[in-house]
Order: sequence, then C-alpha cells, then structure tokens
Amino acid sequence: VEVRDGIAVVTIDNPPVNAAGLAVREGLMAAAERIDADPDVRAAVLIGARATFVAGADIAEFDRPPAPPHLSDVIARIEASAKPWVAAIHGAALGGGLELALGCARRIATPDARLGLPEVTLGLIPGAGGTVRLPRLIPLRAALDLVAGGKPITAAEALGIGLIDGIANGPLLDAALALAAEVPPRARDAVLYASTVDWDAEIAAQRRRARGQASPVEAVEALRDAVTLPPGAAFAAERARFLRLRGSDQARALRHVFFAERALARPADLRGVAPRPTARCGVVGAGTMGAGIATALLLADRHVTLVEREAAALDRGRATIAANLADARARGRIDADREAALIARLTGATDLAALAPADLVVEAVFEDLDVKIELFSRLGPIVRPEAVLATNTSYLDVNRIAASAPDPSRVLGLHFFSPAHVMRLIEIVRPDGVAADVRATGFALARDLGKVAVEAKVCEGFIGNRVMSAYRREADFMLEDGALPQQVDAAMTTFGFPMGVFAMQDLAGLDIAWATRKRLAATRDPAARYVAIADRLCEAGRFGRKTGAGWYRYESGTSQPDPAVEAEIDAESAAKGIARRSFGADEIMARLLAAMQAEGAALLAEGIATGPEAIDAVMINGFAFPRWRGGPMFMRTAQGA
Repeated sequence: VEVRDGIAVVTIDNPPVNAAGLAVREGLMAAAERIDADPDVRAAVLIGARATFVAGADIAEFDRPPAPPHLSDVIARIEASAKPWVAAIHGAALGGGLELALGCARRIATPDARLGLPEVTLGLIPGAGGTVRLPRLIPLRAALDLVAGGKPITAAEALGIGLIDGIANGPLLDAALALAAEVPPRARDAVLYASTVDWDAEIAAQRRRARGQASPVEAVEALRDAVTLPPGAAFAAERARFLRLRGSDQARALRHVFFAERALARPADLRGVAPRPTARCGVVGAGTMGAGIATALLLADRHVTLVEREAAALDRGRATIAANLADARARGRIDADREAALIARLTGATDLAALAPADLVVEAVFEDLDVKIELFSRLGPIVRPEAVLATNTSYLDVNRIAASAPDPSRVLGLHFFSPAHVMRLIEIVRPDGVAADVRATGFALARDLGKVAVEAKVCEGFIGNRVMSAYRREADFMLEDGALPQQVDAAMTTFGFPMGVFAMQDLAGLDIAWATRKRLAATRDPAARYVAIADRLCEAGRFGRKTGAGWYRYESGTSQPDPAVEAEIDAESAAKGIARRSFGADEIMARLLAAMQAEGAALLAEGIATGPEAIDAVMINGFAFPRWRGGPMFMRTAQGA
C-alpha cells in the first residue's frame, strides 16, 4: 500500500497471475482496515503488478478446506469501506478477480483488458457475490451471458454494458487515480436492473445446451435467486451453491482437465529450450485441411505462403481461406481492417521454390506415405537449413517421413484436427531423432495458435485416432451383436457427446476411414474380428452427408434411420451366425468406455502417451468427450481401475 496525494494505491503482487490465494486475501483485508483507519486517505485504487489485474482464485486451494478470510468476506469489507475503492484493470479480471472489482465503487480498464466469470468451465459458479452484484450493475441478459456462458469479454464490450466506468487512454494508474479523486464517499452501484425473464424456459434451455454439466444450469438458478431473493439471502444461496459444486465430481474432473492442459503445454524437459522462429510459414496443400491450417497461421499473425501444384487448386484454397476469415469477422473474432490485413499476409505459388524463405513448412497433402516421403525429399534442399518441416499426417509413420529429409532432426508431426482453424487440439508427434528446439517450436506455435498441445510418439494413428479406432471398432461389434446406429449414437449423446460415432462418421465422410482400412488390409490379422458393414456402405457410394446417405439417410439436411442400413446390418449378423440381442444405453456406453480405456492403457504401456492426462486432453479437445467427465482415463481412475 502506497499513499499518493491522499489516495492509497493497493498493489496485488502474486506472480504469475495475481491469483487471489490466502496470502492475497489476508493482505487485502489488512489493507482495507489500514485505509479506513488513516484520516489522510480519502480513496483507494486497487491494481495488479506486472501483466495482469487478478486472473482468478487460486485453483490449487479448491482441493483443500476453505481458509478464512474468504474472498466473499474480503470483497464485502472493501464494499463497506468508508473510503471508495477504484479497480484499475489490465490484463485479466476473471472469476474472483472480476468479483473483487465488482466490490469496488468504480472500475476502469486498459483497452486490451479481458473481463469475465468463467467459473462454469471449472464446474462452479461465482462464489464471492458475483451473481448478486452483477445484475445490479449490468442488464440481466448480459449477466446471464457472462455467468452461464463463461466467456470473457473485451474492455470495449464491458464499457458498453456498464461493467466498467471507463477505458484508460493513457497510463492506467494515472487514470484510476483521477477517477478515485472524483468518486464521492460511499459511492455504490446498487440498482437492480428491471428485466423480465422466463426463468423456467431459461433453465430448460441451459440444461439442453449443457448436455449433463451441472454448473451452467446452477449459474442461471443463482442469477434467478439474485433478482428474486433479498440480497442477504441471495448471497447465502450463492455461497452454498458454490461450496456444494466445489466438492462435486464434475468440478474435480474439470480441475483435472484444467491442470492437465497447462502441464501438457509445457513439457518439463523443454524448460529453458528456446524455440525456433515461425514468423514466415509455408503450407503445402490447399485442400480443406491445408486451407484451415493456413487460416490458423494467419490468425496468429504469421506470413503464409500457400503452395499447390495446379493454379485452379491454389485458387480454391485461397477462396476457402477468404471464406474462413470472413466467417471469423462475422463471428466477431476480427474486424474488417484486420481481415484485410490478414489476407495481405497470404501469398500463393505453384512452385515449391517459393518456400525458400520460410521458417516453418507444414505439409498437408494427400494421406499417402510415398507422396509425403517424396515431398520431404524435395523440400530439404529448398528451405533454409534451420527451417522446421512438419507433417500433418493423421496416421502415417512420421519416422519414415523424417528420414526422407536431409536433416531428420528438424522434422516433427503437427497433427491438426479439422477444421484446423476451429478445433482446439493439435497432436505434436515426436519422431525418434527430432531436435529439442524443434519440439519446443511446435509447442510455442501451438500456444500462439490458441491450441491445446499434446505430445505423442510415433505409432499408427498416434493417440487420438488410435483410441477413436478402438471405440469405433467396438461400436461396429455391437452393430453385429444387435444394436442399431441410432441406439449407439443416442447412448453417446445422453452421456454428453454432441453427436454419436456413426453420425460423426457421416459428417466427416466414410470414405476417409475406408481408405485407411484398405491401406491396412494386408497387415490385418486374419483371425481378428472384422466388421465389414462400413465397407459395404462405401462400396455402395454411401459416404455420409456429402452424398446424402451413409449410416443415415439425409433429407433436407436432417438425418433419418435408413432401413437399407438396418438390412445390411442384419445380413452381416446372419452371415456370421450371430444371434442379435437388445442393448441398453448403459451397456453401450460401458463397452465404448472400456474400449477407450483399454487402448489408452496400451498407449501408456508402449510409451506413446506421456501420461493418462494426455489421453484425456486428446479425447476432450479432439473428439468431444464431455469435458465435465474428465476424460476416459480420469474416469478409469475414479472407478478404481
């Protein structure tokens, strides 16, 4: 605490993100007492040291009993102070950080600040008065979006809804001091915004969106309490909800995922290893995947050279990238000026020689080992000796691809998931001879792209596609045994997946997996059980949504069970002498989970995955396993296996 011209500047300095842990709470409580007792102080400014305000509570404390002073008590003490407090927000004011700012009389932020209440993403709701104070400061619809949606907003958006009182055009502390000098003593924002909400409809809609996760529904219910109960009762109800949720299985699972993703992003053996530059990137292949990768690189402010063999294919790729960026603008991710600037960073070529200046080249050509090997042997002499070469293969042997380059140590796998500019997962595939700084480059790039990075060693399908192949195979077995595609898919959506395995195949295209099965046919164990139903559908030209028929029939964009598929399934069962039986949803999910977990255990035993958390992160971010369940390996541990 430092006093400047009658205003106390209270600085929170708790690296790296100023989390509101016990020591910070104790310090703030003492500061409030000191400021109120000092007759020479007329107001206070609360600010964070270094790069941020307060990024939230200390999540590591959530697995321990709550220790006083609780954040709710600290905020109530600041709110009740005889001297008005002003929150000076830069970086992030998230969760408990924003609740702390809500307890101040006024709030001012830098233009690049982010504000939000993301507790629902950890299976919680705000627990320090956020749901009660927020609808007394901003419109109720905006409060619902912040609390139940969990997505942070910009300073400009916060100003527009009244969450902050101003944006600092110059130094933040100077602006906050000026605001503090103007605030009258005991200034409060306590008017409850009038708004009509059909709470039953709102809760029902949130329950549909949440697909089994409890916290978004509880967040809406807490806001209902905030506007229908007296403030004291609403505070008590919020705190009770928060403490109950904090100890729930869902919150434990979501904390597991939170810590897992952060640990996976920074492998311990790469600490202190500097990545190579990636300012200038090349992408070879302008199809859907290549265009998506190029879009992701552009959005991360890279200069991108897109290469295709034919001018027509190159033009289609550029058009796809332009459409992707236009969609990003329509969704509010970028504005028109930034869209134009990103387009200007893109160049195209039909000659690999255009990649000579690149720092990083990502190959996204046809999934054929010989094609990729030939490409890498050609790229080697063209690009600079220190440039990183990456393959986007989904299944193929990255060691063999790396061996085709003049220097295998600078080759790694960067397995993007489609659409590459949208999906959060990237598998960083580690060939045997890759250099440490090349691996570090992959992780640094993933962070810049906003991706969840998971490292895998080389095997067929790496982590994600190998686990997916296992549970898809189990789903096929159940079809032969008596289940129908719609029954399997319904069990998965009830469990929390956005869609089932057969609907997902139809969306991706059945021909993609068919090509892999044909490639592996010669090496398949003839004694192993093999279900050929999907092959029969492909032979009939049923490749999914794009052909109007796959596992389902598609009419006017909607899927319908198809008697022709059921007849094909019946014929397969009959040909093998299998007596079909009925399946319940619980048995279906138990078998699918067992297949995921068994394959995960094999990946761990073979050293392909660095730990069970790697498998969980891949399944959640690449295959939409319900995040609030923690992942298949987390569930396996919770089940005592």
